[in-house]
Amino acid sequence: MRPVRLNAATAGLFVVGSSCFVLGSVPAYSDAVGGLADAVTYFVGSIFFTSASYLQLLQAQTPAMTDVDESRQHTPEPVTTWRWLPEDRGWLAAVTQFAGTLYFNASTLGALFQNASVHEQDRHVWRPDVVGSTFFLASSAFAVLAVGGFRAWRPRSLPWVIAWLNLIGSVLFMASALAGFVLPGSGDAINERVAVAGTLLGALCFGAGAALMFPAWRRAVRPAVPLPEPRDRNQESE
Repeated sequence: MRPVRLNAATAGLFVVGSSCFVLGSVPAYSDAVGGLADAVTYFVGSIFFTSASYLQLLQAQTPAMTDVDESRQHTPEPVTTWRWLPEDRGWLAAVTQFAGTLYFNASTLGALFQNASVHEQDRHVWRPDVVGSTFFLASSAFAVLAVGGFRAWRPRSLPWVIAWLNLIGSVLFMASALAGFVLPGSGDAINERVAVAGTLLGALCFGAGAALMFPAWRRAVRPAVPLPEPRDRNQESE
């Protein structure tokens, strides 16, 4: 796979997935299409998130996909489908994020069943949502540590900005998940406004971070090193 295309595909899928979550969180959209179509929008977005996250995991565990120059970024390279790199914070961020997206798949799939009881919503929607949000928080923390730690201040560094946007998005997703717990007595969420706003703003943060992956890639690619010119045979004989 060409490194530049892998990065572009990852960023593009994250942007689409985030856009689905943003759209699904807009009350006017939900009112216009109905609850089921709105739930489908979230589920489709979660599939895009998972696809992007898996590509990012491949990128994190394949050095040839990131350490490239202007020439090599267009050269197809073999991709490592699995490596165990527990000491690499970038890899830890990618693998925990991928796990979190799988729980979001389960959560958004469970939300498709509109007539579920409160107990079923708790088990099949709320619980995986909270677990997925926890994985996203862990992933974002690893990402921040990978770009310098929580005390570093590097606003001119796009990887630093992306890591913090994702962390803020993860905090908002967790707030949304906690506020979305359905109370057994009333059948209502703890705070529907916080649940919706957390998803909307969190998805906007993820989308902005994904969009910044394009310029971040261009900045990270090294200038191509020119190949040495072949020596003249006449000079060699002299």
